[in-house]
Amino acid sequence: MADRIISADSHISLSHDQVKEHLASKHHDAYDKAVGQFAESMSRGAGQANSQWTRNPHRHPAAGRMGNNNPQDRLIDMDADGIDVEILYSELSGFRYFNLMGSVEAGNAATRAFNDALTAWSADPKRLVVSYQLPLHDIDAAVAEVERIASLGGKSLQLPVFPPEVGLPDYIDGRYDPLWSIITETNLPICCHTGLNTSLNSLAQRDPTPQRGIMVSQVPLMTTEAFGMWTMGGILERFPDLKLVFVETTLGWIPWYLYIVDDLATRQRYEFPAITELPSFYFRRNVHLTFIEDPWVATDARYDLGVDKIMWSTDYPHPVSSWPNSQQIIQDQLGGLPEEERDLILCGNAERVWNL
Repeated sequence: MADRIISADSHISLSHDQVKEHLASKHHDAYDKAVGQFAESMSRGAGQANSQWTRNPHRHPAAGRMGNNNPQDRLIDMDADGIDVEILYSELSGFRYFNLMGSVEAGNAATRAFNDALTAWSADPKRLVVSYQLPLHDIDAAVAEVERIASLGGKSLQLPVFPPEVGLPDYIDGRYDPLWSIITETNLPICCHTGLNTSLNSLAQRDPTPQRGIMVSQVPLMTTEAFGMWTMGGILERFPDLKLVFVETTLGWIPWYLYIVDDLATRQRYEFPAITELPSFYFRRNVHLTFIEDPWVATDARYDLGVDKIMWSTDYPHPVSSWPNSQQIIQDQLGGLPEEERDLILCGNAERVWNL
């Protein structure tokens, strides 16, 4: 077993009231209006299906744990499960409604308040590593926020997987280049957590299963759109030192995807003028992936991605969480791997990515 175990993907529940504690009162009405507007958009289609897990009749062990809301209780649950450090993602996705606040000033203020609330939540920053969110509607403000986060000792940045979902251009657009530059300078990772994809709205409406299981099964596969933009779109050609973490994608299907895109570039002669290497080159150099339970990781196919790019997680407190049985699940999944590889997957890769 590794010297310490790091979960590369766990969650906390931050409340709007906690955010507003750090937000000037003159912006509260705009904040509430933006939250209401976003909630309305989430009440149908893929947004509605995205919240189905909260109403899942399966009462999994982590459901309702106070560790989702309280950092001290969280540390108790981590100790009980043998987890030393968790990389934490807020259940609230503030970057989905910062741009709805009516003015750039208000949106930027809400971003800072959101991130200050995350800082306040992390009672033990060495163990509870929060992922800060950025105001992409204002790149100058995003650059300043990265600098502020780095100066405060922040370790993790979270961006939307699909910027068009929040009314913004894809990441290949040159407007983001100053942001990629400052993130490279600070050596912080960009984390893109798989989740809601509104392009699945139609399928969510047509899905005949009670909890939209057909739609949900498509969510990780949709990440190929983002993979393509970062690799074939040339971002990683121009910014070779960026560290990307795609969270909760699962693993087994990704080597097949890399084979397909490389085949397009070679045998099928598709042109990708923004890059000079095969698409898989950039993926294997810059992209890291998290998993919870995935039998693929125990096969030799793990070398198709690189053992140094794979990171284990608990996904606390979601229905698939390994809590409180992480030690046994780790043994079942990784017990047969060489010790050096097991240590990378459980600890070493995350230490490197998040500069722990």
